[in-house]
Amino acid sequence: MSFQDATQMAEAVRSKQVSPAELIQHTMKRVEQINPLLNAITSTRFEQALHEATTRSFTNEPFAGVPIFLKDLGQQREGDPDTLGSKLFQQARATHTDYYVQRLEAMGFIIVGRSSVPEFGFKNISDSQLFGPVNLPDDVRRNAGGSSGGAAALVTSGISPLAPASDGGGSIRIPASFNGLIGLKPTRGRIPVGPRSYRGWQGASVQFALTQSVRDTRTLLKHFQVKQMESPFIVPRLSQQALSQPINRPLKVAVCTQSPVGGVVSDEAIQAVQIAARFLERQGHDVIVLDTPIIDGISAMQSYYLMNSVETAAMFDGIEKMYQRPLTIQDMELMTWAIYQSGQHIPAKRYTQVLATWDEYSRQMAEFHTQYDLLLTPTTADVAPLHGQLDVPLAIQEQLRQMDKLSVDNQQALIWQMFAKSLDLTPFTQQANLTGQPAISLPTHRTADGLALGVQFIAAKGREDLLLAVADLFEQHQQFK
Repeated sequence: MSFQDATQMAEAVRSKQVSPAELIQHTMKRVEQINPLLNAITSTRFEQALHEATTRSFTNEPFAGVPIFLKDLGQQREGDPDTLGSKLFQQARATHTDYYVQRLEAMGFIIVGRSSVPEFGFKNISDSQLFGPVNLPDDVRRNAGGSSGGAAALVTSGISPLAPASDGGGSIRIPASFNGLIGLKPTRGRIPVGPRSYRGWQGASVQFALTQSVRDTRTLLKHFQVKQMESPFIVPRLSQQALSQPINRPLKVAVCTQSPVGGVVSDEAIQAVQIAARFLERQGHDVIVLDTPIIDGISAMQSYYLMNSVETAAMFDGIEKMYQRPLTIQDMELMTWAIYQSGQHIPAKRYTQVLATWDEYSRQMAEFHTQYDLLLTPTTADVAPLHGQLDVPLAIQEQLRQMDKLSVDNQQALIWQMFAKSLDLTPFTQQANLTGQPAISLPTHRTADGLALGVQFIAAKGREDLLLAVADLFEQHQQFK
């Protein structure tokens, strides 16, 4: 049983070529055969899904009867496991179904389980101590990426045609690059949020999916997009015409392959961008190479880490109230403990200043987009890392255990050191989360060893239509690898 993408699978359901129950049974077999090699799944609900497959009506839904796995982080379905990759929540069950998942089910999807993540989504790889590392399907010695690593592995391996995912600093685009998938991070405010949480990481974190085709991406965006008045971030909906409009004029595309934090960018990642740029030039578009990044990447990442520290400390205040006890270093992974402690004493005025810098970055990028339609960069600076490649050095680990005894400035400096290896590998994705812009990773490159590398396009706020049009151009001209 083979389908090009989720759209074709749903067409087969609607035309009675295959039943939703048969699709779930096929998924069950694939999970049994392949997941032991990947370790991409944290839980399944096949029995309940089979019941839904025979009792729900599947008629005109765009993804009628298509089985998918939710990401085990921030995607709640009432009664289902909700571990967040943490041993603190190993037995937790969701008490409500959030608006994002409600929209997925309204599109006709059947939820069959949950995909693996790093603890609380803090990493660009998926290796939680609770569930273990997620292996890259193309090379099981490597990690599938994060934080939507399990989701990406499920799609690349053929277990699932697409996978719900989320992105707070690149967590859709990074595994898309490593796994050879399409990874769209929509504009802040585009995708439904709530009802319990409306400003994840101050709007930096958004939900969407990892896909294999542009048409799946476009259909998802069409049916996900909202103008949600109770949300703190509101954007106008894109019209059907805008979503399907091809490129009808020469675009002005800026290209930058320099790491915004000064790290090394591999020759393969640079080559991937150069090949994409030459393709655009052959299609009649103007390509301009930038000597330096637009935004001060080091300052931006310092603001990002400080935000993450504060938000994590606030999150754990709520968890302590829920468990009615203080949390200790034994309750969580060391990285989580360090981030938690680093947010305990940051003054509110400093946090406010950080958020003001995000507004300044947004202004800078809005001004940039008055001159350029798109920014083209590598998605990641290199291919998927080997297991253990990004491990925090032991000397730094020892300092992290004493995090609660350090000053705020020393804590933030140590956070930077803790993430140094990871940031060097993935320095290009966080900018769009801070500014709220849409960005997409396209699977345009393979190394001589067959490993995937993506290129990233960033557009002005609200211009997912332009990203989809560019993605269409690459797909139609067989530029996807």
